[in-house]
Amino acid sequence: MEKFWLKSYPKGIPFEINPDKYASIVDMMEQSFSEFSSRPAFYNFGVTMSFKQLDKYSKLFATYLLQVLRLKKGDRIALMLPNILQYPVALYGALRAGLIVVNVNPLYTAPELIHQLNDAKVDTIIVLSHFADTVEKALPQVSLKNIIVTEIGDLFPRYKAWIMQFVLKYIQKQIPKVGIKNLISFRDALHQGKNYQLPKIEINSSDIAFLQYTGGTTGIAKGAMLTHRNIIANALQAEAWFNQDFQMGQEIIVTALPLYHIFSLLANCLFIPKIGGLNILITNPRDVAHFVKEMSKFQFTVITGVNTLFHALLNRADFAKLDFRRLKVSLGGGMAVQRAVADRWQKITGKPILEAYGLTETSPCVCINPPDLKNYNGTVGLPVSSTDVRILNDAYEELPPNKPGELAVKGPQVMKGYWNNPSETDKVLTKDGWLLTGDIALLNDQGYVRIIERKKDMILVSGFNVYPNEIEDTLMRMPGILEVAIIGVPDENSGEIVKAFIVKKNPDLTKEDVLKFSRENMTGYKIPKFIEFCTELPKTNVGKISRRELRKREEVEKVR
Repeated sequence: MEKFWLKSYPKGIPFEINPDKYASIVDMMEQSFSEFSSRPAFYNFGVTMSFKQLDKYSKLFATYLLQVLRLKKGDRIALMLPNILQYPVALYGALRAGLIVVNVNPLYTAPELIHQLNDAKVDTIIVLSHFADTVEKALPQVSLKNIIVTEIGDLFPRYKAWIMQFVLKYIQKQIPKVGIKNLISFRDALHQGKNYQLPKIEINSSDIAFLQYTGGTTGIAKGAMLTHRNIIANALQAEAWFNQDFQMGQEIIVTALPLYHIFSLLANCLFIPKIGGLNILITNPRDVAHFVKEMSKFQFTVITGVNTLFHALLNRADFAKLDFRRLKVSLGGGMAVQRAVADRWQKITGKPILEAYGLTETSPCVCINPPDLKNYNGTVGLPVSSTDVRILNDAYEELPPNKPGELAVKGPQVMKGYWNNPSETDKVLTKDGWLLTGDIALLNDQGYVRIIERKKDMILVSGFNVYPNEIEDTLMRMPGILEVAIIGVPDENSGEIVKAFIVKKNPDLTKEDVLKFSRENMTGYKIPKFIEFCTELPKTNVGKISRRELRKREEVEKVR
């Protein structure tokens, strides 16, 4: 079927982009470093880093990685950092060194970290001191050779850094004591980088830039291999989409979503710097009062978020008092935007939320609503430039408009495959390059994509994918549990939350026992918020636990 949605493209948005415009992400970003040298690039806790400084620091870090640590092109480096100035420095430094970046959620527990580091065969990690104790717990079961630790103020003026470190360590006691030997200081790494020359590393567009971990369509987290060309393509697709609205070197984006997440990684940390924009880094968006205070200091033009983030801001009276006169784009992704939230957002800010759709496997953007959208429309928009989509039935035959089926995607942003996992790759990537998303969607008569239903069992908690298999596997390690099944249940604030159905092995097992075990082994958003003990779990005729039946039961109970 032809790309009939092209007739709905606003004038000025090109149908195609050239993903081979740059040889690498480094090539793309060095152009911006040069063009916007004097412009501010990132802001955090009252400190602004210019593009010139970002260029300098990332070169020093790359030099240290290559000349002192003797890392080689293609080696994997894990970034276990929240939204702080060190993140872009470490990111661009690693890419300049030809390394493969493995983003790690700083809130991971030791078991989660162990899986990711071992799967990616990571031997170097940079971690914020707040989370170094997790690395310490993981050490006996991983093969880390280099552990670089940074303090939150390492790129601040010395006096400000000293005060912040004192408060965090001795007053708020947020920095745990660790006994790791031979830790490398991030500041020392930059200092040592000054003693060497940065060697020339040949990076090709087909080289892997990121192992971005995701559960894919099912199961335990897998590393999506995103090449330099994949990322360049999606950055150029974003630029093509907003070219008429954004001004080079003038945009200011509010960055509260974590940069280690694919949405913020591409949109905020790679695309906005490409066009010379300024990122306002929000390190802890849960502190909404401080979040709004930081926003009040800028006439921001762009904000990215998930439904829960927009909802949290709307519930603050001081948010409505902010200056929205320069706001151009509010981009929503990661989870479905609720209409009630979208309507309130537009009433207060004067701008609609542009809902988009993407996957880790697509770098991430597939579809987005046009920049000139007047009101929230309940769709995820149109396929971006150089992207083709199809709706398929169970026989993988293409369906006409308004018929729901599985959404398939093809374009230069589609991943190379899953790291060291050809069997899982073959399940989702066809020989002719189509990615089977597992999401049920339809195309309306104008070519807008409407997501009907997500992957069958995946749970979406505040924009983060939660996979029942992973939680079930973890809980089954608890001696008092005989059987467990995990489903998602609706929640007003998070979209969904995790519910566990448990058959006891030990009759004395309590909900408190399960929660304690969960906190020790899982990130917060994966921990079951509801626990129901059962005498048995429903099974299919082949003996599999039926999550579908459990979801049906929940719906019946809700009606009652």
